[in-house]
Amino acid sequence: MNSTAPPLASPSLDPGPPRRARLVWRDELGLLVVYLILCGFMAIRSPYFFSPHNFKNILVAVSTIGILSVGTTMVIVTGGIDLSIGSVLALTGVLVAYFSHHMPIPAAVSLALLIGAAAGAFNGLMITRVGINPLIATLGSLSIHRGLAFDFSGGLTQSVSGDGFAFLGNATLFGVPFQVLVTVLLFLVAAWVMGWTVFGRSVYAIGGNAQASRLAGLPVRRLQMIVYTLCGLGAAVGAMFQVSHLGVADPKATNEIELSVIAAVILGGTSLSGGKGTLSGTLLGVLIMGTLNNGLTLLDVSSYNQDVARGAVLLLAVAIDQLRLRWQAR
Repeated sequence: MNSTAPPLASPSLDPGPPRRARLVWRDELGLLVVYLILCGFMAIRSPYFFSPHNFKNILVAVSTIGILSVGTTMVIVTGGIDLSIGSVLALTGVLVAYFSHHMPIPAAVSLALLIGAAAGAFNGLMITRVGINPLIATLGSLSIHRGLAFDFSGGLTQSVSGDGFAFLGNATLFGVPFQVLVTVLLFLVAAWVMGWTVFGRSVYAIGGNAQASRLAGLPVRRLQMIVYTLCGLGAAVGAMFQVSHLGVADPKATNEIELSVIAAVILGGTSLSGGKGTLSGTLLGVLIMGTLNNGLTLLDVSSYNQDVARGAVLLLAVAIDQLRLRWQAR
């Protein structure tokens, strides 16, 4: 007797905004409670914590971590990782200072941003075409870019030449630092892209199951290349604001900032296994990490112990992610 098996249903490539891209109120409410508790603790321990000047410092400090965390969230959602963002930030910061002495500042900024994007594309190429594990590929890039930063600067801080560049990191609009407004805008745009566009849904699909996404017709390698390129570009944008705010470029700056960024992203609910995460959760994670760093400084905690605290937070964030995955599996 002949029987015809029903055809397999092909997965829809446009299922509407995925559940994981929407606000997960329970998780994010928990993060908000943690943030409020952290603020209360710091306020009790330091009388300067709630001062307007200190809050401005926190917002300026988290803007750099925030800009880097936008691209990092996209990378981790695809199931990848990028450990080179701090080195890309240092390299492009040194390069914009170097270029500013040889060309107009708009050209110097544009060239530095282009190099940042190229550094991200290099990571994507090593991962998608050569087949190197993302952890190893970006760890190698971390060393390369940091070495280049020291090579171009001779290990010394570099001044920036050019009128108008200081505006990026020091201007305010309605009393709010300009770089903070740019950070918020980047989060809003990225949240819309990830939650309401075909590109964003494809990124989630790749993180959920790259092989199934490939069989469904998604250009997995191309999308991964785009995501890593955006991550490198984001690091370069963060460098422009940081160098503008400080007035100099330092190759030793932002050492281990990638740990704070990754901890903030994972703490915000983005899973290291890929396919899950929101930009709103990342924003709360960024605020927690930035406030923690600021509070430790106000409490006069040594830089060594601050490294211990950041490492502990990173391990805690990964542990929470693993526990969340096990709970969901059950």
